[in-house]
Amino acid sequence: MSKKINVGLYGIGLDTYWDQFEGLYDRLVGYQDSIAAEMGRDEINIVNAGLVDNPESAREKGLFLKEHNVELIFLYISTYALSSTVLPVVQSAGVPVIILNLQPVSRIDYESFNKLGDRGKMTGEWLAHCQACSVPEVANVFNRSGIDYHFVTGYLKEKQVWIDINQWLDAAVVRASLRDSRIGILGHYYNGMLDVYTDITLLSTVFGSHFELLEMCELKRIRDQISENEIKIKIEQFHKEFHVSDDCEDYEIERAALTSCALDTLVEENNLGAMAYYYEGSAGNEYENIATSLIAGNTLLTGHNTAIAGECDIKNAVAMKIMDTLGAGGSFSELYAMDFEDDIVMWGHDGPAHAAIAEGPVNLVPLPIYHGKPGKGLSIQMTVKNGPVTLLSVVQGVDGKTFLLCAEGESVSGPVLQIGNTNSRYKFPLSAKEFTENWSKAGPAHHCSIGIGHISDKLEKLSALLGIECLKIC
Repeated sequence: MSKKINVGLYGIGLDTYWDQFEGLYDRLVGYQDSIAAEMGRDEINIVNAGLVDNPESAREKGLFLKEHNVELIFLYISTYALSSTVLPVVQSAGVPVIILNLQPVSRIDYESFNKLGDRGKMTGEWLAHCQACSVPEVANVFNRSGIDYHFVTGYLKEKQVWIDINQWLDAAVVRASLRDSRIGILGHYYNGMLDVYTDITLLSTVFGSHFELLEMCELKRIRDQISENEIKIKIEQFHKEFHVSDDCEDYEIERAALTSCALDTLVEENNLGAMAYYYEGSAGNEYENIATSLIAGNTLLTGHNTAIAGECDIKNAVAMKIMDTLGAGGSFSELYAMDFEDDIVMWGHDGPAHAAIAEGPVNLVPLPIYHGKPGKGLSIQMTVKNGPVTLLSVVQGVDGKTFLLCAEGESVSGPVLQIGNTNSRYKFPLSAKEFTENWSKAGPAHHCSIGIGHISDKLEKLSALLGIECLKIC
């Protein structure tokens, strides 16, 4: 993301305690400050509203967080607190809430505690560890108020706690990125590909993205103005980022480089964060010439954080943008074949690919014919890195609701099809048969975005922030 997002943090306590138990307030604030410091990262500004300990300050802190336009709020339960100090903050801010039920340590040192010898001091020490005491009260009030919330429960230095917190932060970054994204639609749908057709109004409502309808003549105008020097520099980039096959004709390389330069400018002029495209054009037409030279340039864009989905699969452009923002890549793919002997499924496409997640070189190769498309040109041949992967699809269901569909598996080594396309072998906890049937029954379009790593936990948290379902197949 080009700009930081604001994430709110506030703690709750009870002002009655401070005069009763010396040092308790400073101790609890210290815990909260350590949480704020640990949360900090380059793309996130932590807005620490401090400790709220009475209803009057609650309203004030709620407005403070709202004024800072926070994406979500982390509510730290520092000790027992009245729910009247919780509700006004959340109601004023009006954003998702993550409740931090975090003790200072994994357990109280019972022996030292019981040796204090002063029941007043012992009570103060207990209050520094009784974060869970308020959890039922807060949950009860949020339930009755219709406020959505989620828990992170554990202790301050617990590894899983910080995995969860960082996943929520990642999800907040993606949510903001989607909302700020301008997603281009260049050309039109692949005629008759009904599963790919989508409702961009609904996508705007769910993700907050703006969809910009682009004209092929706009791309042609830019393309006609590209200089010979720009083409030369782009060809150098091809050779730097791709393994350019000796079979590639100079004419095809130059044609792809010319179109790639034009695509870069199109993206820059329209400030695009992603794009879906498809076009054919009449045989021999200049637009057909452009349409058959798009894959190399769109692969470069995808590898440099502008996710590009082919066949005008707008939903998949969103899925690829999500994967890329999470640092997982996001390569455009469809089911290619099943290997029942090795119990794997193969997914791939002629592009665009995400070069950052390739196993070995990303090959730029010639194709004598594009299957199902007009003409010929250059294509991408690569395999996704061996290891854990996640498949993601943005689905518009039969009830009109949008949801995320995901599956975790492994990219495994073995023979692939050397046909000038991306294709990889994937193994899942389910059998190849079960995976294919269960994935298909969920109702996605036939494309998906494939990224490296097992990141379904992040996708589930993103769905929670968006208020939609995340269906995990495996």
